[in-house]
Amino acid sequence: MENHTKSSAASVCRDRIGSTADGRAAGPPAGAVAEALRAGRSPRNRDFDRFLPDDLRVVSAHFWTPIEVAVRAAQWLDELDVRTVVDIGSGAGKFCVAAALAGRSHFTGIEQRSRLVVAARSLARVFEIEDRACFVEAALGRARVPRADAYYFFNPFGENLFGREDHLDEDVELGVDRYQRDTAAAEELLDEAPLGTYLLTYNGFGGRVPDSYDEVRVDRELPNVLRMWRKARLVAAGPGLRPEEL
Repeated sequence: MENHTKSSAASVCRDRIGSTADGRAAGPPAGAVAEALRAGRSPRNRDFDRFLPDDLRVVSAHFWTPIEVAVRAAQWLDELDVRTVVDIGSGAGKFCVAAALAGRSHFTGIEQRSRLVVAARSLARVFEIEDRACFVEAALGRARVPRADAYYFFNPFGENLFGREDHLDEDVELGVDRYQRDTAAAEELLDEAPLGTYLLTYNGFGGRVPDSYDEVRVDRELPNVLRMWRKARLVAAGPGLRPEEL
């Protein structure tokens, strides 16, 4: 696999934003939700999710990062002065948009499904955060991943192991072979990242965290465990942490 960290995350934003969906459920306006996030508060997930298309809103609890997780991640990123973040498997854009509103970092979402990229760009437009939350249609291992200070994974490859009834759709390749390729590509991305690179995982990513990374933050009070590592060594001191050890 070629080097996947050559281009800058801040340079891949494109002004290709879709329109918002009609017929949203009642709730606070986008400005009020954004104000709460900028103040470090966690609005209700349903109040944020109502700005997603209906078919993506109803699966939010299963597929997209909870608001309280995005807020905690944004706090950590600001504490450590992390400026650029790439979300691998960004879905409908919930993490990138919420964390951008809650913190100072610039977020780039990498997503393989074109309809989710459209929805994510629309979400960023609704919350007027397009300058710090942008989205690219691409698949890990098939395109260069922008260089960033940090990479975020919310178990993005787990869908490959779900039964068909639990798939978001059948628009992309899914299965054990794809799972193995994607986790291997993620491990290679982390191995090749420069010293000082941060890794954020929520509910893991399915692969092995290289032993060259030291854990610097962990929150077990969220619905699933949020962890943060920093690459401290160029050469791993051991085999790394297996998924079941995370």
